[in-house]
Amino acid sequence: MSYQVIARKYRPQRFEDVVGQEHVTQTLSNAIRSGRIAHAYLFCGPRGTGKTTVARIFAKALNCTGGPKADFDDTDPRCREIAEGRSLDVLEIDGASNNGVEQVRELRDTARFAPASSKFKIYIIDEVHMLSTAAFNALLKTLEEPPAHVKFLFATTDPEKVLPTILSRCQRFDLRRIPTALIVRHLSTIATQEGVSIGDAALHGIARGADGGMRDAESTLDQLISFCGERIEEADVLSMFGLAARAQLLSLSRAVLANEASSVLRELDELVRNGKDLGRLLNDLLHHFRNLLVYQVTGGDLNLLEISEAEGSELQTQAGLASAEAVGRVLEVLTMAEGRMRDAAARKIFLEVTLMKAMQARSAVSLDTVLKQLGQLRQEPGGGGSVPTPSRTTEAPGVAPAVSAPAARPPAPPATPIASPSTPLPAPASPPAPAAVPPVASIPVVPVAASPRPPEAVPAPAPAAAAASGPIDPAELWSQVVSSAGPMIRSALQAGTPVSWEKGVLTIGYPGAMEGQRAMAESERTRKTVESKLAELGRPGTVKFVRIAEPAGGVASLAPVSAARPLSGGSAGGTGAPATGASAAASAASRAKPEKVVPLKISDAEFKNDPLIKEALELFKAQRVDVDLPSDPGAGS
Repeated sequence: MSYQVIARKYRPQRFEDVVGQEHVTQTLSNAIRSGRIAHAYLFCGPRGTGKTTVARIFAKALNCTGGPKADFDDTDPRCREIAEGRSLDVLEIDGASNNGVEQVRELRDTARFAPASSKFKIYIIDEVHMLSTAAFNALLKTLEEPPAHVKFLFATTDPEKVLPTILSRCQRFDLRRIPTALIVRHLSTIATQEGVSIGDAALHGIARGADGGMRDAESTLDQLISFCGERIEEADVLSMFGLAARAQLLSLSRAVLANEASSVLRELDELVRNGKDLGRLLNDLLHHFRNLLVYQVTGGDLNLLEISEAEGSELQTQAGLASAEAVGRVLEVLTMAEGRMRDAAARKIFLEVTLMKAMQARSAVSLDTVLKQLGQLRQEPGGGGSVPTPSRTTEAPGVAPAVSAPAARPPAPPATPIASPSTPLPAPASPPAPAAVPPVASIPVVPVAASPRPPEAVPAPAPAAAAASGPIDPAELWSQVVSSAGPMIRSALQAGTPVSWEKGVLTIGYPGAMEGQRAMAESERTRKTVESKLAELGRPGTVKFVRIAEPAGGVASLAPVSAARPLSGGSAGGTGAPATGASAAASAASRAKPEKVVPLKISDAEFKNDPLIKEALELFKAQRVDVDLPSDPGAGS
């Protein structure tokens, strides 16, 4: 007798021999016992899971002697005829080669005749989805109302290609991929009967490579027996499939979770030099991190995982290296890379980049977490959520100081002596030239702490330098900066009010209601943009964003940011010559009515072309909403 391959030699002959498809075999057995046998059945599922095998066993149960019987005898002559393909009443048809209308018409004509010796005439059509649309339509009437002695058994790996009119006339059974543990157990039984020694690691390697198909696993075992003889090791299995050893896979995943980039690159390089299939490696990593995520979410329930005891112990170790959210982000990166891996020209480089991205995703912090932490910082004392209100405000001479409720705050040593209201300012020895005196700020300065000592006189700039640069109006300079900025930055800058220009430092104040805009302006990107605009306007310098308070009297005052960095705003803060006469009255009038911020108006073209707005819309999947800002920066507070 000629040699018979393992897949045919150990093909199931009874319902109880089918592995991993109990939901199908039990239903068919119960239907036979209860006499509820339909006229058409459709078996669909992946390759090598037993579709045609179940159809043949069902045909034997229907046409066995004394049948239909679910527990038929294998030695029954009629059952042997069906198993050997000699039965005249059980016809197996290949749908790929008999997919035309003429073949279906011939089938329909022969179906009218009674069976030769059995109870039913059974048609088993394999790969039925290969039939043409015309052939399906020609079969419809016979399939819906066949003779009582005719049964149709269809098998397909692609049920989506079968016409819905055919599906609605059949009882459908979906065969699933066989679990790894069941494949390992079945292969171990076959190896024992064949007299072959094979370890559990090698059996798991075969099961992994088979991907849920029993026929693939049996064919691989047959090939390994021819290659290795009576002893099969794990290395032989891995070499045949191009798989990575389980220990290497676990080591690579552990390095990813531990954020060890050098170890990841070394492990991957060793796998590539050993000729491992990188597509299978990425698939194995996906399955491992999926198992890890399930292990973490279910609290260590191993019943949902098809793994060995060693893998279960490793999952317990790796579960402490990262949270479930971090593992989920790693899974997202690997899942996106799996679809693009097939089109990658340099697979090694692509996988290296993917693993680097996976490590970054493992360490990333979600946007919701960042916003939550910012909210907590704002609520904490001194975290920026509330601006302390000063007890006194220093005004220029001729203007009564605005008094507000005292706020409890620890005294801080003054970094720079600042004049208090009770201390008179000494007159300078020689008044500076008018062009050299900085302009009076439109916003008065609030001292950080009162000092009993008079302030030191600030030396005026040299007349030559002053004549070269000329007087600077902070309001005009700030207006030029804001108008030349981009739309997104302009929305944050327009809420600020120029306080002073002194020694190359432009001070911009924000009231309490505009704290969010001040935070945006404080960003490094915005600060560099403003400073570059100052340089373009011929006024190189730096910018400082401070908080200003608005007492009940309507006069805005500068609020301290920290004790270590006192805020000063020009001659109005007590340095320089005091304003007298008409100039002091005009200065006080201008301070009593602070400038109003004009609402931001951005054209559609300017909005769409701004690179920062494009980046924000793409990052947050957002869309534009027009909002009218109040003309008064303090409105709505």
